Amino acid sequence: MAGRLAAALRSLWAKEPVIAASFGIAALALVSPLLSPFTKYSGMINQATPYTYPVPVRDDGRHPEVSPHPCAPQGPGLAWLRQL
Repeated sequence: MAGRLAAALRSLWAKEPVIAASFGIAALALVSPLLSPFTKYSGMINQATPYTYPVPVRDDGRHPEVSPHPCAPQGPGLAWLRQL
């Protein structure tokens, strides 16, 4: 099976080197994000960043789930990112 694939790639390179090179570049572009360490850290940043932001509401004492100030930190922080 590998011999057939190698023979097919050799004949493709001999006949159409531009197409063979473009297939190689496309394969590298598809595989490289999976091997990149930046993919891991961007996923961690995306998990720590909220998709919905709270509406700035002042706490009058009747809503315990509302923070007392709109700029009060909520949720997981990005302190791990500073320690890299």
